[in-house]
Order: sequence, then C-alpha cells, then structure tokens
Amino acid sequence: MLSHAHEVFLEVARQLSFTKAGQTLFLSQSAVSKRVRALEEHYKTGLFERLGNAVQLTAAGELLYRKLLLARQLQHELEQEFTELSPEFQPRQQMVIGASTTISLYVIPPVLSAYLGRYPHTQLTLKNRNSENILKALLEHEIDLGIIEGIHKVSHVTYTPLLTDEVVAVCSARNPLHRRELEAQDLRRTPVALRETGSGTLAVLEEALQTHGIRLTDLPVKVRLGGTEALKNFVRVDTCLAFLPRQSVMKELAAGELVEVPVRDLNLVRHFDFVQRKGTENNLPYKTFVQFARRYYSNLQR
Repeated sequence: MLSHAHEVFLEVARQLSFTKAGQTLFLSQSAVSKRVRALEEHYKTGLFERLGNAVQLTAAGELLYRKLLLARQLQHELEQEFTELSPEFQPRQQMVIGASTTISLYVIPPVLSAYLGRYPHTQLTLKNRNSENILKALLEHEIDLGIIEGIHKVSHVTYTPLLTDEVVAVCSARNPLHRRELEAQDLRRTPVALRETGSGTLAVLEEALQTHGIRLTDLPVKVRLGGTEALKNFVRVDTCLAFLPRQSVMKELAAGELVEVPVRDLNLVRHFDFVQRKGTENNLPYKTFVQFARRYYSNLQR
C-alpha cells in the first residue's frame, strides 16, 4: 500500500505545486514539504527542483512518479477486486473531478450523492469551471476526470458520452418577446445576453448560428456574463433574450419567472461528455465513477 508520504508526493508531482497539493489534500504547505523532505531523505536524492515559486521534477522524481502511478493503479485494482469478494472491505479513495458550470450545478450533484452512498469511503473534490478551463485543467494534470459540454474535440483526450441536453432561449415573463416565435435571422435584431468565451453553452449557440450564416458578432449583445446563475438572474429583470441549458431553468420555467421563446429553425442540442487523458481510461476509481454515472442517467431515462 502506498504510504501517506507517497500520496503527498504524487499530488505535488501531479500539480507541480506544494500549495495546490496542500489545498487538495487539506494539508498545510509546511506539512506537505515535511513529507516530501522525508522521502528525499529516504531515497538520498532530491525529488523536486525549486525554481522560485515553481517546482519541477528531477530525474529521480520523474522515475518515482512513474512507478508510483503504476503502483497506485495496481492498488486500486486490488482494492476493487477485494471489494467484490468482500462487501465489508471499503478502502478509502480520492477523486478530483472537474465539471463545467451547468453540470456542477444541475447535473452531477445527484450522481455524487448516490455514488457516495454506494462508496462512502471516497474523498471527492469537485472543481467548477467552464468547459474550456476544465480541458486545460485535465491536460495540466490538475484533475484526472472532467465532464464538459458542447466543445470541440482536442487531441490527447478521450470522450465518453454521459447524456444529451438542450439549450433554450428564455426571457422574463414581462418581456413582450415571450408571446412570439422567432426564427434564427430574427436574432440579428434581438438584444441578447450571452455567456463568456469558453462556455460550452456559448459554443453550442455559436455552432448552431453558423449553419444560418450568423456570427456571434452579428448579434446585438447587451452583456456577457460569467456563469449560468448570473445570466439567469440578469435576464429575470432585463428585457433581453438569453440562451440557457434547459436543466438550469426548469424551476423558473415551471414557476413562470422565465418563459421559453421558441426559435423555430435553431437546433440547440448539446452533449455532456466525460473527458480523460488518453491512456487513463481504465484507471480506478475514475472508471468506476464513469460507469456509475452513465448507469444512473440511463435508468432515469427509461
């Protein structure tokens, strides 16, 4: 079994930051440094090269990192097999997941609750960022599993479908627009509020508009807001149109606070996908979580 010092080393090596590792592990920076120094004394060599506020692995650190990743995977496989043999065996596991805003707020919380009910010894951290920054965090090894929406494919990443959602045009119930049905070309003359660059919701809208020869710059954009909740709260009191995930406005639509405005010829369907670095798809416990989440939503849709 990996020692606590080895687990701390792995987190520092993954993030190349003593501070970030401490935040993830809920340890002080001095406690992180103490455990790394203990390993360096044990192996009689330096594992990190300090470069001001940054660190990088030495050759010895690279070797230890690669071997410990293999050891951790073997440990996870062993623990999984023992769990199947003996339900009373419940090892403690850590997961750092990143999810885009809509998913973090409206899609994944019930899955996390159900998963923790099934695997109560899991220590789970969820990081909420827009889809573009989740991909960046994944490629920089800040997270090992991401869930994103409506973004173009990139190399070195595998995509596993979770579920399909719809983006809808909404406005305040006091807005005269709520009595109309629009066409895509009408959006050239309709004030809109949009999400920030990098948003999966914005990417879906941009792609749908392109099929009609419309660019985002062709729209009379009143404001750009970071985050679904900010956009939702703005459009409640304003007179412009906003495009939001149906998952995020179901309560407001049911209560009449917001009204859906049909855009007859605009297809705004988007997909939520798990993303992982290529070669890590079978790593536990992330593989188990992906399978659990897909079964969860598959059962709901039956």
